[in-house]
Amino acid sequence: MLEKTTRVNYLFDFYQSLLTPKQRNYMELYYLEDYSLGEISENFDVSRQAVYDNIRRTEAMLEEYENKLHLYEKFDKRQKLFQQMESKAESDHKLNKWLQQLQELE
Repeated sequence: MLEKTTRVNYLFDFYQSLLTPKQRNYMELYYLEDYSLGEISENFDVSRQAVYDNIRRTEAMLEEYENKLHLYEKFDKRQKLFQQMESKAESDHKLNKWLQQLQELE
């Protein structure tokens, strides 16, 4: 469950600008603020089922965007490469500095 939540949070970070304000609000409250479906439904005066359906559809949309654009996949690969490079470059201060500069661009 934690892996799914982490993945959805990353996808949300990358693709939130492609969502409607309502979708963003529901996802922020549910995933980032840890609101329950009931709490969200009370805030927006809709049923729990409506909130649940909206969140599930939005998750599917985020996965669809990822399948087309691969932003999270590329980010994840870059992070793993940085970690590998850092472990090999510990003794080379100049190379370490360059790696830090690259990471700051992320």
